[in-house]
Amino acid sequence: MKFLIAGLGSIGRRHFRNLIALGEKDIILLRSHKATLPDDELAGYPVETDINIALKNHKPDAVIIANPTALHLDVAIPAAEAGCAILLEKPVSHSLEKLDSLQKNAEKSGSKILVGFQFRYHPTLNKARELIQQNALGKILTVHAHWGEYLPQWHPWEDYRKSYAARAELGGGVIVTLTHPLDYLRFLLGEVESLWSFNGHLSPLEINVEDVAEIGMRFTSGAIGGVHINYIQRPPKHTLEIVGTNGTLSWNNADGSLCLEHFPAPFGSYSDNPPAPVSESFLPPTGFERNQLFISQMRHFIDVVNGKSEPTCSLNDGIRALQMALAASESQMTKQSIAF
Repeated sequence: MKFLIAGLGSIGRRHFRNLIALGEKDIILLRSHKATLPDDELAGYPVETDINIALKNHKPDAVIIANPTALHLDVAIPAAEAGCAILLEKPVSHSLEKLDSLQKNAEKSGSKILVGFQFRYHPTLNKARELIQQNALGKILTVHAHWGEYLPQWHPWEDYRKSYAARAELGGGVIVTLTHPLDYLRFLLGEVESLWSFNGHLSPLEINVEDVAEIGMRFTSGAIGGVHINYIQRPPKHTLEIVGTNGTLSWNNADGSLCLEHFPAPFGSYSDNPPAPVSESFLPPTGFERNQLFISQMRHFIDVVNGKSEPTCSLNDGIRALQMALAASESQMTKQSIAF
């Protein structure tokens, strides 16, 4: 198969290396030559600077879109029109404008689009989903995800002030950049019916986008909860807690651990000597590390390209996550909750 990679920053390089690790060698690079990483590993691969010329000259089977968020659709729409399978990095765009064009072109050509929310491939998050579906927690009542990163150390090889994550014109900001919890909470708990948010640029970081956000959610199931995300936390922290009538699930991205505390006594019962909770712990496979999420995602994408699988994270999923991110910004501006 022939792959075209648009954007050779950190995530584009990761996809490039993972394709090679999986035995794919026929790779074309679509470049602006603005990446801050060394070019040594890219030597010998054909390079184009215009998506339309690249599609015409090379006719790739698949296009991986890893350029800055605000430029995603400049590549995605012509790639979909050409019928290519697409791995579209999250968020799918910085606005809803032109997403209808992407959908229409994909439907017309048969282009399959997989959105790059790699946490859907995390072994213990999938275990959490399995436990929820097995009713291990009973009725889900509340959930909270917390993800803090320190932006100046996130990509230590580049000036954080020049990164896409820090610049509004490139589609940056903590809400869309750290949008993963907006997707995996839907993956775990179902649809969100409304949300509110307080967010803004609160720190001394030299950026023109929000660096802290608190987002409250109400799910169609009746559960309520929220997501906290920030660019200011040292050391970084990424955790999740889900509380139900039968117990609590706690997940920590640092080591991938998942803990289920199950309470034998019925919810609402009272006793002077209540039974202790029963705890179960789940860990990722031995040797698990972060890149395995991307490897699993790429294997799935190759199956999508080959017609062996449908995208597990569809364009509609990506659009819903973006709608939620934009609703959080709208809520801050209007001081109101936003219903879907």
